[in-house]
Amino acid sequence: MPITPTEKIWMDGELVDWADATVHVLTHTMHYGSGVFEGIRAYPTSRGVAVFRLGDHIRRLFASAKIFMIDVPFTVEEIIEATRLVVRASGLQDGCYIRPLIYLGYGEMGLNPLPCPVNVSVAAWPWGTYLGDEGIANGVSCKVSSWQRHDPNAVPTAAKGTGMYVNSSLAKVEAIKAGYDEAILLAPNGRVSECTGENIFIVRDGVLTTPPTSDAGALEGITQDSVETIARDLGIEVRHEHIIRTDLYLADEAFLTGTAAEVVPIRAVDDRPVGSGRPGRITKEIQQTYFATVRGEVDQYKEWLDHVD
Repeated sequence: MPITPTEKIWMDGELVDWADATVHVLTHTMHYGSGVFEGIRAYPTSRGVAVFRLGDHIRRLFASAKIFMIDVPFTVEEIIEATRLVVRASGLQDGCYIRPLIYLGYGEMGLNPLPCPVNVSVAAWPWGTYLGDEGIANGVSCKVSSWQRHDPNAVPTAAKGTGMYVNSSLAKVEAIKAGYDEAILLAPNGRVSECTGENIFIVRDGVLTTPPTSDAGALEGITQDSVETIARDLGIEVRHEHIIRTDLYLADEAFLTGTAAEVVPIRAVDDRPVGSGRPGRITKEIQQTYFATVRGEVDQYKEWLDHVD
C-alpha cells in the first residue's frame, strides 16, 4: 500500500522534513534486523483526532526494547508526546497510521549490538485499512502457510522486532501468489498461532476463542485485547484455548484483528468457507462496536483515546 508523504517525522528529539528523515547505508538495524517498532492508529472523533491506546502501544514498544536489551535514550512519556507532536505537525485530522521505530544506528558493525548507538523515530501518514474495504465488508480468504511461526526459544515472539517480520513476509508472499488475501501461521507444535500481522479469533457455538499467545508464539495484540474487552461487555464468552487447523474449517465464524487491519472477517480458509462464507452475527457486532469505539462514540471506552490537541 503506497505511503503518502506528510510534513514532518520526529527523529531523536527533533521534527525533520519528510525527505530529510534518512539513515546511513551502514545502519546496524538495516543489516541485522535488531530494532523494534509499533503500529498505531489515530482516528477522527467529535473532539478532533485521537490516537487509539497510545500509552499501551508505547509501553509495548519499550517492553520489546527491553527484551532486545536496547536501552532507549527517551522515556515512555517523551515518545508519547513525540507521537502527539507528529500527528499535530502533519495536520492529519482525518486520522492516520503511526510508526514509532527504535533502531540501532551507524557507527558499529558486527553481531554484537551492544555498542551501537540507539536512535528513535516516529512517522505518521494517511493509510487506509490494511486488507481493503472489501475485506472489511465481506471478509478475506486465508491459507495456512507452509512457513511456521517462530519458536519462542528461537526468537522472542513477545517482542515486536523488525527482523522477525521476514517470517511474516514470506508467508504473506506465498499466500498472495497462491491467490489468497492473507496467511495463517502455525506454531512449531502444529497449533494455530497468528496471521502475518494479526491475531486470529474463531466463533463456535457462540463462544469466542483465540490462541493463548504464550503457547502459540503469537504477539499479544492491543487490538486483540480491545476486542476481548468489547466481546465480554457484549455478553460473549471469550476463551484462550489451543486452536488446530481443522478448528478453522469447522468454525461458525472467524476474524482477524490488528492495528493496521482493524477487525476483518475471514470468509474462507484453505478454500473451505467459514460458516456461511459471509461475516457472522458476532463478528459484525464486534466489528461495529470497535469502529464506533475508536471514533469516540462509545462512552465506556473513551479512556482508550488520546486526543492530540
